[in-house]
Amino acid sequence: MFGTWSRLLITSPLAGLIAGCGGPVSTTPSPPLTCSTLPNAKTILIVTNAVCPQTVTVAPGSRVLFVNNDSVEHQMFSNPHPEHTDCPEINQVGDLRPGQQRETGNLNTVRSCGFHDHLNDQVRALQGTIAIR
Repeated sequence: MFGTWSRLLITSPLAGLIAGCGGPVSTTPSPPLTCSTLPNAKTILIVTNAVCPQTVTVAPGSRVLFVNNDSVEHQMFSNPHPEHTDCPEINQVGDLRPGQQRETGNLNTVRSCGFHDHLNDQVRALQGTIAIR
C-alpha cells in the first residue's frame, strides 16, 4: 500500500507543486560591460577593435583584468612586438576569444608597461599602458 501511495504522489499534479516550492529563479542577465560601466580601475575592456581605457594606473602587486567584449579574437602581450619582453606579467593574458577574460600576473615592479594586440600590432587603438605606481 505504501508503494502505491508514493507512486500516486510522484505522478500527481501535486508533485509538480511540491517540486516548485523554491520560488522563481531570476534569469535577468547582467548588462554588458562598456567603457563607461567598467567595474573597477583594474579592468581593460576590448570592444570594437579598441581597448579602453588605454592607460591604467595600479599599485605594485596588482593584477589587471582584460575582458574581450569584441566579436573577434585578440592576443594581448607586453611590448615590444614581437619579443614581448618589457613586462612578462602581461603575457599571461595572451589569447582571448570573444567573451573571454584573463588577468595579468602580479605587477610588482614600479614602472610603465606598454601592451598591444599581437595579431594587430600596428593598430594604435589596441595599444595601451599599465602604470605601476
